[in-house]
Amino acid sequence: MTQSIHPLLLCGGSGTRLWPLSRKSYPKQFTEITGEESLFQASARRLSGDGFAAPMVVTGSDFRFVVMEQLAAIELAAQATLIEPEGKNTAPAILAGALMLEAQSPGALMLVAPSDHVIPDAERFRAAVQAAAPAAEAGDLVTFGIAPTRAETGYGWLEMSAAPAADFAPVPQRLQAFVEKPDSATAETLLAGGTHLWNAGIFLFSTAALIKAFETHAPLMLAGVRDAVEAAERDLGFTRLAPTPWAGLEDISIDYAVMEKADNLSVVPYGGAWSDLGGWDAVWREAGPDADGVVTAGPATALECSDTLLRAEDGQQELVGIGLTDIVAVAMPDAVLVAHKDRAQDVKKAVAALKKKGAAQAETLPRDYRPWGWYESLVVGGRFQVKRIHVHPGAALSLQSHHHRSEHWIVVEGTAKVTVDDEVKLVTENQSVYIPLGAVHRMENPGKVPMVLIEVQTGTYLGEDDIIRYEDVYARGQGAKG
Repeated sequence: MTQSIHPLLLCGGSGTRLWPLSRKSYPKQFTEITGEESLFQASARRLSGDGFAAPMVVTGSDFRFVVMEQLAAIELAAQATLIEPEGKNTAPAILAGALMLEAQSPGALMLVAPSDHVIPDAERFRAAVQAAAPAAEAGDLVTFGIAPTRAETGYGWLEMSAAPAADFAPVPQRLQAFVEKPDSATAETLLAGGTHLWNAGIFLFSTAALIKAFETHAPLMLAGVRDAVEAAERDLGFTRLAPTPWAGLEDISIDYAVMEKADNLSVVPYGGAWSDLGGWDAVWREAGPDADGVVTAGPATALECSDTLLRAEDGQQELVGIGLTDIVAVAMPDAVLVAHKDRAQDVKKAVAALKKKGAAQAETLPRDYRPWGWYESLVVGGRFQVKRIHVHPGAALSLQSHHHRSEHWIVVEGTAKVTVDDEVKLVTENQSVYIPLGAVHRMENPGKVPMVLIEVQTGTYLGEDDIIRYEDVYARGQGAKG
């Protein structure tokens, strides 16, 4: 490679097809599904090292601190984190990243990758990216195609000019056409033909080439995104794209916006393992079923089962399956999914049904993540609530007060620095402090290990919007949670 490649990691989407583990409040890219790292962390690590610049990230406001925290946990840092005012599909997000990068490094190579894919052989994938770099430097818009292993109807396909090498060597060639998600018969024909690949939604191009493609095929979008980038505001190290021009943009994928209209397209075949984890059936495949086709995760036990996934997420529960065939069962503390494996793609219908009935489980997890850590409700009553609160080392909640509730804090791990009106004191393990209704208060973790406390709230209203905020290191407004 003659220059460093700049990864752009896309962190949008709600991941509803992996409900109840993945939800709008904490989607699948940030969860540990196939290993000890989240999919986002694995993606960032895969696209790092020799030949790669620090990643750029595009995400929503709710996840900006999660991105920062998860990157720090694997000792990486983003060169820029762009905050979308609202999700508008991939075209505006990718273009915003390209405009930002072009301003600081004209003609840079940008590798666009979703942050929720599984690619076990990172070295082989990086080699494919390096093989694609000369074509991208020459002005091509390069896409990566996955060697198909089945007649998949859930993916778009890519038509090559010729069949790839027997070993799927990553040699760029002209891309003939994009193929929409096929029906079963068409998918079988594509698989048998040998000149079609799965469309992974991963791209490599120079910023100049992509911007030129938008000038030609989507000039209105280019103008709107440019306005959103030029009017962007810096916020605690993040870049907030301007909401007014962003609101007027079309909600459209990069494929539809420019790729399918361009004539300078190349494709690089990739023969390694890959999955977008687009459903629990894909998780079952990637987890490596045993001889009976059974996958268990967490405190789960399968008795006389076959071709079945059993996954339990709470150490206090036991999930047991007896005599099951082709079943997916996923147990969370607040929700359980049981479905036939062939109906895995219909999980999003369940989420829609739950949203319609107003169930909180449709979009939110019991554990609520915040810039300073997280909390979870342990017990909720008519006039009381008990929470467990986890505060990261060096983190602090806002200075705040409440109209309708008082609080009692009991530290169970670490040390808390507690402010109550004019008094500031340290509260250590097994000590407690009372926060009267209306008192101005704050908790901080001054130590180098996590601080955990149990909070007992009592009052007439216990909603998270009962907050008068006086000072906040995370620059959140009134009524923001935590």
